[in-house]
Amino acid sequence: MRPFEYVRADDAAAGAAAALQAPGSRFLAGGTNLLDLMKEDVERPPRVIDIRRLPLGQIERTRAGLSLGALATNTETANHPMVREHYPLLSQAIVAGASGQLRNMATNGGNLLQRTRCNYFYDTAMPCNKRQPGSGCAAREGLNRIHAVLGWSEACVATYPGDMANALYALDASVRVRAASGAERLMPIGELHRLPGNAPDRDTTLAPGDLILGVELPVAAAAFARNSHYLKVRDRASYAFAMVAVAAALDMDGNRIRQARVVLGSVAHMPWRSAAAEAALVGQPAGPEAFRRAGEAALAEARPLAHNAYKVELGRRAVERALMRASRLA
Repeated sequence: MRPFEYVRADDAAAGAAAALQAPGSRFLAGGTNLLDLMKEDVERPPRVIDIRRLPLGQIERTRAGLSLGALATNTETANHPMVREHYPLLSQAIVAGASGQLRNMATNGGNLLQRTRCNYFYDTAMPCNKRQPGSGCAAREGLNRIHAVLGWSEACVATYPGDMANALYALDASVRVRAASGAERLMPIGELHRLPGNAPDRDTTLAPGDLILGVELPVAAAAFARNSHYLKVRDRASYAFAMVAVAAALDMDGNRIRQARVVLGSVAHMPWRSAAAEAALVGQPAGPEAFRRAGEAALAEARPLAHNAYKVELGRRAVERALMRASRLA
């Protein structure tokens, strides 16, 4: 780990000012991803700004739905009675991630910002455009079994590794962000992450000094509470990131689907919400045939690499399985 300056922020304004004074600074909350990256010499922030004293740990009901503080831990969020009752898909996704020890430390804001687990990103001896722009993408022609099949570019084929965000995309969540100027904005979560394009070093649309304050879950998303399921397919049952994950949610009228949400994880640089799969489900009776068509639609634009073609068929079947479980037909 390289030397860095440690700063403790007593309020959001002080944290933003400290970040702007030292370009490349990082905010520290739970530290479950950042500290690992620093130890591996992947992240080299000149300044680490501790924001754990900020009053951002609340989880509370609002007129619009439910507000999740950025510094609430994953454990607190997954176990909160209102989350479990009205947004069980989020509880399932969080519990599917990491271990109990990590969930006790990891925060909601930090979880959204976790970085890829691409082996070449972590290996500083290898070229990686995400770690060092312009150096190349070793995974493009290397061992790319865990890499993207959707939305990748010639510059980067890495995937977003998280689980919580997949559920939040399915629940139409929004993210409250404070800019360095002090202005606050509420952005749909689908605008937070980005595809790699020619700038894979940028995981999100956040600007320097931007601070995530919380996540807002809308009341309308509670319509999916009865019929939702999070499926995570991985090499082993714990301490492993997904090969493919699916957040599936249905709003049912009897056996007919009124609304559908299908979000895939670990197949792209960001959580991949499939509008095509959702359109294939709306108005259809729930059942294997509709779910099979949704799976095919979700992966119709897949472009597998040399070693991950299995993700295409696995993704189709995972979508079908997740929808079957969400509909309570399996």
